[in-house]
Amino acid sequence: MTTKTKTKSLLHVGAFAILVFFTGCKDETKTPEKKATNNTILKAPSGFSVEEIGKDLGAVRHLTVASNGDIYANRSVLNEGKAIIVLKDTDDDGTVDTQHEFADLPGTGILATDQYLYASSNAAIFRYAFNDDQELMDTDNPEKIVDGLIDMGADNAKPFTIDKDNTLYVTIGSWNDACRDNETQEGMIPCPILETAGGIWKFQANVPDQTFTDGERYATGLKNAVGITWNQSTNSLFATDHGRGGLHNFYPDLYSKKQDGELPAETLYEIKEGDNAGWPSTYFDPIKNKRVLAPEYGGDGDKEGEIDAIEPLMAFPAHLGPNDLLFYTGNMFPEKYRNGAFIAFHNQSPELKIGFLVAFVPFKDGKPSGKWEIFLDNFAGYDLKNPEGGTLLHRPCGLAQGPDGALYVCDDFGGSIFKITY
Repeated sequence: MTTKTKTKSLLHVGAFAILVFFTGCKDETKTPEKKATNNTILKAPSGFSVEEIGKDLGAVRHLTVASNGDIYANRSVLNEGKAIIVLKDTDDDGTVDTQHEFADLPGTGILATDQYLYASSNAAIFRYAFNDDQELMDTDNPEKIVDGLIDMGADNAKPFTIDKDNTLYVTIGSWNDACRDNETQEGMIPCPILETAGGIWKFQANVPDQTFTDGERYATGLKNAVGITWNQSTNSLFATDHGRGGLHNFYPDLYSKKQDGELPAETLYEIKEGDNAGWPSTYFDPIKNKRVLAPEYGGDGDKEGEIDAIEPLMAFPAHLGPNDLLFYTGNMFPEKYRNGAFIAFHNQSPELKIGFLVAFVPFKDGKPSGKWEIFLDNFAGYDLKNPEGGTLLHRPCGLAQGPDGALYVCDDFGGSIFKITY
């Protein structure tokens, strides 16, 4: 082979190698990962984006997202005479571009199913029919499902959930912190409030014109279970309950101011029909990790409760105010969040200097599988450990999951709705 021929062959081999190299590089090229963005005051875990999609919306309490992506929120206070607000993305660009309001009865609960939008006032449950595109057909004439639920003006929200068999579960909270007699300041035995409140009642979601007497008490002994949801995976009811207060104010000889800030626990329950969660004669002590007899009923701060009450799945710090509960069923978030529970805490712990946050509880096989953690923080907008001069901006209240797996959080103090994606 001549020198010229050898050189030509080497050039061919070199060209082929270069071609293979660049072809391989092209095959390995990856689409750049989407970067997380957060232009809000909220603090989220790494990789999560947070967007404020609604502002100055009023006292938006609970919210729901229909299968077409429309976002509905219920207000506890009318805004320009209307209670329910709907936000729409009409051109599918990921940005809310229209806003509509309707309904003239303020409330808390709201839930979109395939056929209806259900909403509650402080005394009743209504529903509005969807058409095939999940657009509401008539917002002026809702169908009344249940009426006559007791409303005494305090802890009177009527949050609800619906199971796969169209059973409607409604919380009726107690307006009296410990079923305490106003004259004697002692606990009433038996507590008459439990006849119409302090628990969860069940009705039929597809039967109109029911009254309170048409329902059945599903569970009792819950002071005010504002967070309530049906877990489709476990096919069971879960709820978060607000703990009572006033331990030091009414019993300064038994409880210090510090203890008043630490007791009792806010609680998470899985609830079966007939369960009793112990209110008002007992409360759950998160420090002693046991159920304690309430002082109005003969307790001394240590004596164990004597009734057969269910134990909480998890106990949280006192006074955090769990106002909504959502089990995450989407695929957008990382694996650790699948089937776990998000909880919106509406208040703060004065002792621990934490609060106004959304927490996450990991679940496995239908039970908590680890410690709870803070998922979204800084709704308050200032350092709770150094609150001097701070001005409260937001109080998380409602949670919802979008069709794509995004998480939505609404705030009934600042009137915002936040969208969290990954």
